[in-house]
Amino acid sequence: MLSGALAAAHEAGHVVEIVSVEGSTETRTERVLELAQSGQVDGVLSLTPMAASIEHGLPKGAAVVVSPDFDDAMRSVGELTGASPVTELIERLAVLGHRRFLHVAGDQDFASARARKVAYLEAVERLGLESVGVAEGDWSGESGVEAVRQVDPGRLPTAVIAANDVVAAGVLRGARERGLDVPGDLSVTGWDDNELCRFLPPPLTTVRVSLEGVGRNAVLRLIKAVGGPDPEPWSGPVAQVIWRESTAPPRSRPASAPPGTR
Repeated sequence: MLSGALAAAHEAGHVVEIVSVEGSTETRTERVLELAQSGQVDGVLSLTPMAASIEHGLPKGAAVVVSPDFDDAMRSVGELTGASPVTELIERLAVLGHRRFLHVAGDQDFASARARKVAYLEAVERLGLESVGVAEGDWSGESGVEAVRQVDPGRLPTAVIAANDVVAAGVLRGARERGLDVPGDLSVTGWDDNELCRFLPPPLTTVRVSLEGVGRNAVLRLIKAVGGPDPEPWSGPVAQVIWRESTAPPRSRPASAPPGTR
């Protein structure tokens, strides 16, 4: 996110000073107000949440933009919680012949985890597929391992939608422990496109999130707020499915399109 913000600012001819502020929301808010009141900067962009009181402490004409992408606990909100790639993953896996799915969810305190869970349940129901369950996880690899360990051997899924890449790595380990081949017996998907995804055995199908684009748009809002030209916002996809070798048609099942995918 920061790299996108810096690039957009430099392209518009602005010099950027990066300030890291530790502490509570109130502490960060006080520091931003100090910067806005100092007269040393044209505007302030905060990529972390601010207290609501910031609106009352700003000097006249001060430009402060707060990114709407995280809550007070630095959990993703706004466009970063978009879960449409989950639907795309399930639709494509269904076309490949998968009918039985498992979702290993993330921490439900996070809006992004809740959104992915809802998207999973809606897609499975709409396409007439079977869900063997939703394993409540915590973003950890161990939650992925444990989810696979707990699945009834008589109702093994052929595809697992993991909440993120770390969980997916745990699923891969759990599959190995149970003697399941990926992707022959089990297709696995993640989320984040961690750099290690390309080097996992097998390379992981995942969702790439463009934090760079989100950061770029945040700076463009600030440039407009300080009286600059109305910039054209970055319009690329925030999230994109990256297909790799961890997904394939289930063994001995030809690909076909289920109702609702055409």
